[in-house]
Amino acid sequence: MFRIQLLLQASLLFYQAVVGSPSFSSKEKASDKYPLPNNANFFDHDPHILEYNDTFYIFHGGVNIPINKASSLEGPWTSAGTVLDGPSIIEKENRTRPWAPTTIQHNGSFYCFYSISILGTRNSSIGVATTDSLDSGNWTDHGVLINSGSGNLSHIYPYNVSNAIDASFIVDNRTGKPYLNYGSYWHGIFQVPLAADLLSVEDPEHPRAVNLAYEPKETRPLEGPWMSFRDPYYYLWFSHVGNGQKGKDFPPGGQEREVQVGRSKSVNGPFEDKDGKDLTDGGGTVVYASNHGVVYAPGGIGVLPANAKHPDILYYHYLNTSMGIKDETQLGWNYLEYKDGWPVVVGARGSSGHRGNSGMAIRPNHVLSILGLIVAYVLM
Repeated sequence: MFRIQLLLQASLLFYQAVVGSPSFSSKEKASDKYPLPNNANFFDHDPHILEYNDTFYIFHGGVNIPINKASSLEGPWTSAGTVLDGPSIIEKENRTRPWAPTTIQHNGSFYCFYSISILGTRNSSIGVATTDSLDSGNWTDHGVLINSGSGNLSHIYPYNVSNAIDASFIVDNRTGKPYLNYGSYWHGIFQVPLAADLLSVEDPEHPRAVNLAYEPKETRPLEGPWMSFRDPYYYLWFSHVGNGQKGKDFPPGGQEREVQVGRSKSVNGPFEDKDGKDLTDGGGTVVYASNHGVVYAPGGIGVLPANAKHPDILYYHYLNTSMGIKDETQLGWNYLEYKDGWPVVVGARGSSGHRGNSGMAIRPNHVLSILGLIVAYVLM
């Protein structure tokens, strides 16, 4: 009888390990409208992926900005060092653990834009580091690009109303002019033109700033901008949180983070959603959200541009509910298709119904428990 109980307990643990825990709430947004992610087999928050020389490099927030690389988005991912050798030279709190890095290749060099901040404040900075080789480990930290809250020029618009984090980069496809997009909460997402060397804002005391997106509500829950281009449109992607998600508290089901987008034929906007509503008036078309009772609160997005090997790819972090909502965020990705000029997330090329492979996340603690029960059974 005891052996039977052991087998039943092991079976239950195996089911939970492979299939996952039940969904958190009937109110949770668990729509099957969106496909499950393709599994990148990596845990990360605010990821940025750069594809270079048939290799994927992922940069993530943490001590000195760690780098990992792989020949495939499925991994395996190996360590490729860090961007910084030590704390950022920016003299602000939390400079040992920069946030939300974005790394791009431009004019033969690589630029990593990173954020220094403390959760829930505007005392933030965006810095930049450069290298001539991703694998050399020789990065130069150039320090502050823009400040908000305190520091040089933090008193001028738009820095006096915005939060200098979550930087991303875009080049005007027509003129070649470089721009920095950034912002989180407060007055939303802004764009400023960069100098040719990308190490400063053009005309820094009089930045020709554009407010790209703004939610005119008390919480102002826009963050993590990303801009991509697919002729003839520029797409402004961002994370939107229904009633805010500051700190460690999770919002009620249906109000968690989701991925939204707007588009414009100009890199400077104005950007509108699918219904024609301006993004500075609270517009935004939902592209990806919690789904299948497994994916919760996707955000921290980026888009890998199409090449000969793959179409556009949307990547993001999310909480895998089968592993527990308080566990570390997981990296997921999906292909993008376009319908009437609007991006649609699909599970595999040409198959919007493909479920990906992240729904079968095996929980390590359950595996250990299963093994222990099996050993006990054998030894009886």
